This record gives sequence, structure tokens and C-alpha cells, in this order.
Amino acid sequence: MHLKNWTPTQDAFRQFLDWLDEGGGSGGERYLELRRRLVLYFDRRNCLTADELADETLSRVAQKFQEQGEITNISPAHYCFVTAKFVFLEYTRRAEHSHKSLGDLPASGGPGEIAAAAADRESELKERTLDCLERCLKKLERDESALILEYYQGEHREKIQSRRLIAKRLGLSGNAVTIRACRIRNKLEICVRTCSEKE
Repeated sequence: MHLKNWTPTQDAFRQFLDWLDEGGGSGGERYLELRRRLVLYFDRRNCLTADELADETLSRVAQKFQEQGEITNISPAHYCFVTAKFVFLEYTRRAEHSHKSLGDLPASGGPGEIAAAAADRESELKERTLDCLERCLKKLERDESALILEYYQGEHREKIQSRRLIAKRLGLSGNAVTIRACRIRNKLEICVRTCSEKE
């Protein structure tokens, strides 16, 4: 992924939000709405990581916007969904590749051995990813690390309540907390991806 070494500055991210708003001054509402629609777009296409693909799409658009300084002749939403199509194509190619890689497993054993080898490989990948995640969390500022861990804690109602408490404690709106968490998550994902590739 070409985003692995890129993290937006606060100013760049603010300019990106303004561009998405098209002068509407929604304070990040437009970003959240587009992200929700992108998650649905990938979800309808049976993508297992719809959230991550939506974030990847918005990161790519933000990077392109920062590089060019402006994107004209197309609405921000339209541009995001054009980018989403490319992200989806890459996702399907990766999925096909991972299915083909099962064919590279030793064919001497029966189905049980092949399944065990695949499970071992998956377990090893998960372990490596978790190890990278721990390292990347330590690289964050202490308040960023605390916020992102708290933000994704719990399930359903518990998670919603927890996020309300975070917003209240920080004196921010719910949307502002979500945007802050998205930026931290983006930094983490880039760090984890880079770390995994080095391993």
C-alpha cells in the first residue's frame, strides 16, 4: 500500500475536512457521513474489513488532496467513491491471492494436514500483527494511546456509553472524538503495516 509512510498533519487534515464539506462548515459531520456510506459500500460487496477499507479510501483521497492542493471538476463524494472502486479491486485481488496461496501448501498430506498448516500460518500472522500493534501503541503519545484503547473498548451499548464519557471528559463533541480516534487509528494502521512488512 502506498500509504504506509504517510500521515497527515493536523493542518492537512483540517483542509481535507473543509474540502469534503464543500464550504458547508459541518465540523467533520460530512467526513463521518462519507465514512459511513463507504463502510456500507464495502459491506454490500461482502468485504470482511469494510471499516478498514473505508478508512483506506479516505486516507488515499486525503493524500491525493494534500499532494495536489485541490481536486476540481468532481464532487468530493464522487471522487471518494471512484477511489473506493480501486480500493475494492485491490481487495479482491488480495483475497484471490490469499486463496491461491493455499495451493502452495504441501500437497503430500490430507485435508487435515493442509487445514492445520493454514491455521498455523494464520495464527503466526495474528501473533506478528499483535506484536506490531503493541510496539506501535508504545510509539504513540500517552494521551493518544489511552484514547484509542478506551475508544474501542466494550461492545455495542457499552462502547457508545464509553465514547460519550470520553467526549465529556475531554470537553469535545462526539464527532470531534470520532475524528480524533480515526486519525490515531490511521497512524496505528500505517505503523502496523510497516512493522509487519519488516518482520
